[in-house]
Amino acid sequence: MRIAKMFIGVLLVLFTVSCASPSRTVERTSADTQTDLSGRWNDTDSRLVAEEMIDDVLSRPWLDRFTSAEGRQPVVIVGTVRNRSSEHIDTTTFINDMERELVNSGMVRFVAASEAREELRDERMDQQTQASQDTIARLGDETGADFMLQGSISSIVDAVEGQRAVFYQVDMELIDIQTNEKVWLGQKEIKKVIEQSKRSW
Repeated sequence: MRIAKMFIGVLLVLFTVSCASPSRTVERTSADTQTDLSGRWNDTDSRLVAEEMIDDVLSRPWLDRFTSAEGRQPVVIVGTVRNRSSEHIDTTTFINDMERELVNSGMVRFVAASEAREELRDERMDQQTQASQDTIARLGDETGADFMLQGSISSIVDAVEGQRAVFYQVDMELIDIQTNEKVWLGQKEIKKVIEQSKRSW
């Protein structure tokens, strides 16, 4: 009887150990390392698409036409990028990537987006009564944008058995704020094929 109880106890211990969750390892890697674990839109897609889009928009004729006509660099703002894909995509990261590329190019001037402007306006209003006259930021001296960059991220998913193909299409357009004229249209496509055994999508 005692041997039987010991045997059952050993079996319970082995069963518990076998059901325990597998160990997890974490490895630090460079932030610009390309990783694609799930096949979904990720930081690498965001960064690479932003770089290619901004390289393209800054190489087109609208920029030379504007600087020749106005005698200065154009002022650009990034507007809304809509997520029309089949998955959750935080477009804030993509917008930030594009803003960084625009600012660092040195070819255009760049102004803050609407949320940041509201916070800055609140600060200027506060300064009118709280700051000294030597350091006060004047009202009505904002730099107006000449162009707005906006667009969307769409996707098409095709799946069968253990294979799934995801097609992403990023469409961006640069619009003259004064005239509503579209001066540049850009498009970037990404296609990923994901295979996973014994899994239906």
